[in-house]
Amino acid sequence: MKLKIYILLIIGFCFAPQLKAQDPIFSQYFLVPQTLNPGFAGFLETTHIGIVHRTQWPALGFRIDTNYGFASTWFPEANSGVGISFLNQRESQSGYTFSQINVNYAYQVQLGDDWYFRPGLEFGRGWKNFGFQGLLLEDQINIQTGVINTSSIDLLLLNDRIGFWDISAGLLFNTENAWIGISAKHLNRPNISLAANGNVPLETFFSVSAGYEFLVTDIIDVRFLPFETRVLLTGNYMHQGRFNRFDMGTSLSIGRFFVGSTFVTNPSKNSGNSHILTSINAFTGLQYTNFRFGVSYDFNTSRIGRTGGVYELSLTYQFDTEAKRCFGCPDYQD
Repeated sequence: MKLKIYILLIIGFCFAPQLKAQDPIFSQYFLVPQTLNPGFAGFLETTHIGIVHRTQWPALGFRIDTNYGFASTWFPEANSGVGISFLNQRESQSGYTFSQINVNYAYQVQLGDDWYFRPGLEFGRGWKNFGFQGLLLEDQINIQTGVINTSSIDLLLLNDRIGFWDISAGLLFNTENAWIGISAKHLNRPNISLAANGNVPLETFFSVSAGYEFLVTDIIDVRFLPFETRVLLTGNYMHQGRFNRFDMGTSLSIGRFFVGSTFVTNPSKNSGNSHILTSINAFTGLQYTNFRFGVSYDFNTSRIGRTGGVYELSLTYQFDTEAKRCFGCPDYQD
């Protein structure tokens, strides 16, 4: 009986309509903006590769590990960027895993002396696996003989693994120092139910993101900082199902180093116990030659308890540092 209750809780957690907002959101999203908008494919106008590891709430017993890898490149003769990415999530308590591979494409149009327009498309294939193969259901046990049957007709016996196609799109407007973009993931609302005849459409994930970078010396005269010291301001609004989230962040780049923080808010406050400010995410990193390393930690500000926080590690490599510089990255000459 306890086993069935446990399984029902897990199934309710994964399939209840109010918990469909499952897309991972990286604390260092502005360093890997292609996770939000396919219009960023080939954005640096060179070949760019990287990996990100994220661990969420390790102290709660519901640890979620997320790994993300990407590669993108630029074709100047076609004014096009092409990228590929792979995402994997694993929930430690249940063994649930989610994996997806995406291919994205963006085309660049010059609108004037400063502004560019980059529409993008993304096509992907996703897989979900709950690890049911390790479960022992009630009707498999023969108490009289002690034999364990391999088959079951229990209603809780769901598909071990499902696959689905996914379509996303985005629009991006940018200058050398600013960008604003909108995107919509899961436009086809794929069915992600693990039940044989179930129908659980994945809610469309909408986002509006923007960023602006400027030299500190353009605002004030700071003699003790290098001339190329920069400040990056970012904002990212996300909406999926009945949930929304708004992140506001700032980053300071000094030489090879950058440091900053992001405030994560919950504008809708879906319940009486919800908080407007849910976490404060601190990050830092450095750039050495063509490599960039970043680390972040999210400090929980809600009453959810001692979660152990969320931390991320990122490592990226830009093949041509003379190409377009990434937002928020240190600027230096070899």
